[in-house]
Amino acid sequence: MAANDYYNSYNSSQPHRGDHGQHVFSDRLDEHLPPQPSSHPYVSPIMSPAPSSPFADHNSSYPEYPPSSRPPKQQQQPQGYGYAPYSSSQYQNHQPPDPFADQNAIPLQTHAKMDSSPTRYNADPEGRYTSPFAPEKKRRGRSHQQKGWKGYFTGRITWVVYILTVVQIGVFIGEIIKNAMLTGSPIEIHPSFNPMIGPSPYVLINMGARYPPCMHNVEVITDYVYIDNEGRKNKLGLPCPWLTTNTARDTNCTLSQLCGFGGVPYQEPGTKVTDRRHEPNQWWRFIVPMFLHAGLIHIGFNMLLQWTLGRDMEKEIGSIRFALVYFSSGIFGFVLGGNYAAPGISSTGASGSLFGILALTLLDLIYNWSTRRSPVKDLLFLLLDVAIAFVLGLLPGLDNFSHIGGFMMGLVLGICLMHSPPALRERIGTDEPPYTTVDVDSTPLTPGAPAAAPVAPAMKKLVSQPVGFFKGRKPFWWVWWLFRAGCLVAVLIGFILLLKNFYVWRNKCSWCHHLTCLPVKDWCDVGSIKPTVTTSQISSAQPTSTVAPLRRDFLNLGPVAAVPTGAFL
Repeated sequence: MAANDYYNSYNSSQPHRGDHGQHVFSDRLDEHLPPQPSSHPYVSPIMSPAPSSPFADHNSSYPEYPPSSRPPKQQQQPQGYGYAPYSSSQYQNHQPPDPFADQNAIPLQTHAKMDSSPTRYNADPEGRYTSPFAPEKKRRGRSHQQKGWKGYFTGRITWVVYILTVVQIGVFIGEIIKNAMLTGSPIEIHPSFNPMIGPSPYVLINMGARYPPCMHNVEVITDYVYIDNEGRKNKLGLPCPWLTTNTARDTNCTLSQLCGFGGVPYQEPGTKVTDRRHEPNQWWRFIVPMFLHAGLIHIGFNMLLQWTLGRDMEKEIGSIRFALVYFSSGIFGFVLGGNYAAPGISSTGASGSLFGILALTLLDLIYNWSTRRSPVKDLLFLLLDVAIAFVLGLLPGLDNFSHIGGFMMGLVLGICLMHSPPALRERIGTDEPPYTTVDVDSTPLTPGAPAAAPVAPAMKKLVSQPVGFFKGRKPFWWVWWLFRAGCLVAVLIGFILLLKNFYVWRNKCSWCHHLTCLPVKDWCDVGSIKPTVTTSQISSAQPTSTVAPLRRDFLNLGPVAAVPTGAFL
């Protein structure tokens, strides 16, 4: 009632004097402020017979101020019901007082520490929650246009995912166009139908799929020799990129014609596998297949996973680390598959890279288990995705080694590059995380709490202050960082050994094929090279070496000459 009476005093039309002889404003808005009533004695509201609240009395000594203005923020409130003097500096550029603020509270010092800071940090990578105290986003206006391109490189945009997606979709369109130019159809329909609704595997080989015969010497292809009736040595004929029939025209191409990109060095028929003088070495086939896909279904599932988990993870760990994990996982998966998968399988797809991102997501879930709304549900969802992908990798024509290799590389790099778990940071004595994400939300979750300052990357501190970075560390910190360094060294050594084995040692694994196929019928023989030579009379004097009729289905592959079945990764 007192507040209502006070604001209703604007309706008073006649100036008057209060009970204590104090001046009162009239309803004119252009009058000057009254002088400071320092000569008037202060009357205690307890000892005075005046009303208990000055707001309940229309004759109170408080002057009216224009409705369009706000009362000035008082520096100190005296005891009793007096009023603070006006000044010209207080009347302008003032802020409304906080009615809930306690002026007698002791100010606390806030430290940017993960275990007690009210600032949100990496607890919501999906951005589901919004702080009620976050400032409203300003509309894009002239100030945003003046920034130009600077606004696009603030770390808020997942550039790696965008660029990869655009490039992969563009490359797939190129696959469809090239398949249409070579075979007359945008997708493979002859001699068999591609269940992924895409180009033939021979077109993919010609465009850069991982195909071991184009990368190093392979048994049965390099050392194979066929001696015709006239005593001439002939090499094994291979399927052509334009293959649509099983005639000699489509099944009697050279390795250079199939591999493309300028071909491979010529080798005499019967060259030993250990002779590396003219060995094919299209090493970039460990990298290019990440941008190739076997069909619409293949690229559709990969892009769906890339645009969901991939974008969230790039926001979480930053574009540089995301790109490092993405390409490292894909390359490592293709190298592992090149060593232990069937030599006649052509592998394409970005599933090895996406398995590395799945490993990062799993680590992030484990590290931030206590901050998730439903961690058990998220864990079951991830494990289900991984299990389904591994089971599908056991089907014929699929290269599960790339999945396994990408997941392993993602786990190791995640341990080395991601933020340490909060509980572990407390134990090793690190208040701030050692890495900075590209999408740090420093908005305080509680009113009055200061925003956390950006944390400098640990690598920058290591370069600028190498001694100070290691000084004063706890023993457990050394254990954790030595473990990280050991994981990184181990994966680098493993990568080098796999490359050495691929090109030089050529050691085989007798049981590894069970990781990529099931012992059902002839599933584990898919991709193996089994030449069958027939003779077709092209002219009366020139017999031609060719292959048996080509059948590429998933359940029953007949013996063919170096059949490259497509592996959908």
